[in-house]
Amino acid sequence: MRGLDEPLLDETDETVRVRFVVNGRKVACEVAPRDTLVDCLRDKLELTGTHAGCEMGACGACLVQLDGRAVHSCLIFAVQADGARIETIEGLTESGMLAELQAEFHRRNALQCGFCTSGMLINAHELLSQTTQPSRDEIRDALSGNYCRCTGYEAIVDAIEAVAKARSDGGGAT
Repeated sequence: MRGLDEPLLDETDETVRVRFVVNGRKVACEVAPRDTLVDCLRDKLELTGTHAGCEMGACGACLVQLDGRAVHSCLIFAVQADGARIETIEGLTESGMLAELQAEFHRRNALQCGFCTSGMLINAHELLSQTTQPSRDEIRDALSGNYCRCTGYEAIVDAIEAVAKARSDGGGAT
């Protein structure tokens, strides 16, 4: 029987080498089998734009794109993502994929403290890639897994709606 002063885990816990393509770059990391993808991204790869919030998949702060779909990286073990293509907020920003959304979030003050913003942008990007002209209710539904405690949601919905309208009109967001 384990004594109270003995650690629960042996300090020689095994690690596993995982390989991903993150933001277009091949990377490899040594992770414990229990390490989540969000922890790997933040701690091993120093991609801190992906936030660890609730760690239960409820707040949306940890959203990343995994093989083209938005997923909660706090609910995925890093070993489960071995071989996957991952896009973080940093990669989507550098590629320019979020430029219109970011500009509109800024213009409408839809980013306040910024903790939820990366997840909001990733969800908005996915929504607009699937639906060219979503209704306000569809936007709200798409964001239903993202918690924001600063702005409320109207400015965020307004920003996404403006980008969708500008895109359907053939121009940039206004």
